[in-house]
Amino acid sequence: MMSDASTAPSSPSRSAAGILCVVAGICSLSMSDSLAKWLGEAYAPIQLLFLRGAFALPVVALLVVWMGGRRALRTRHLGIHAMRGAINVASACGFYFSLTLLPLVEATAIIFAAPLFVTLLSVLVLREDVDLRGWIAVLAGFLGVLVVVRPGMAGFQPAALLPLAGAVGYAVMMVSARRIGAQESMLTTTFYIAAAQAVISLPWQPWYWTPVQAEHLPGLLGIALCSTLGLTLITQGFRIAPASVVAPFDYTGLLWATLFGWLFWRELPDTWAYIGAALIAGSGIYIALRESRRAK
Repeated sequence: MMSDASTAPSSPSRSAAGILCVVAGICSLSMSDSLAKWLGEAYAPIQLLFLRGAFALPVVALLVVWMGGRRALRTRHLGIHAMRGAINVASACGFYFSLTLLPLVEATAIIFAAPLFVTLLSVLVLREDVDLRGWIAVLAGFLGVLVVVRPGMAGFQPAALLPLAGAVGYAVMMVSARRIGAQESMLTTTFYIAAAQAVISLPWQPWYWTPVQAEHLPGLLGIALCSTLGLTLITQGFRIAPASVVAPFDYTGLLWATLFGWLFWRELPDTWAYIGAALIAGSGIYIALRESRRAK
């Protein structure tokens, strides 16, 4: 995850605080994904997204108003926010569904290919330049995706295409955010993502709604809480420390996914999955560091 982080000099203590925030935030998001994997056996992805948005939206709105005032809720780019919200809902639905079919760490590794697609789309859509080492990092990352997905081989699972499509969708969201520009804060963007998630998923509920069981309510609240807390912590981490310091810690998500997958489902991906995940993480870290240096 990349952010318009503060450009102020960072002391070691601020860097440590930023790293702690990002690691805790990524852990929270991994917990949210784990809950979605569990509850995905009982509820459709679109219902999980609606409940997540409905529970999270009031909290996000209060947080945005508290940190940025009411003017942080205003936007001049409602159409772009709506488009990004629709892409987010479609991507998240595919990812949530894939969690019920794939080991948690494999789905997580594939979705982490998003920065690779961001780089590719930046060249194709925004006409940005990428040097030779940048292209090598992208190719290494895509090689990692192929190692995890393994198309045409006995280990291939069609479900692996769902988080891959989700990675493309998230990349489109990141690139389209640049069309909004710096005149709107990250708080505004966060609010409209949560709002669009609730609003766009609402019309689908008559077809997919399943009555919520009382024993599942804590888990549903946990998805909303962990996802909101995770995004807030990650945002704060990027605000208080340089992106070049904290961005690599995004990939601790692979460690959390491995841990939670083993604890709750006894999932142990094979060696090739770990090799592919390492390639994806390594290329993503290089791209994140490269982008942070270019932003200075």
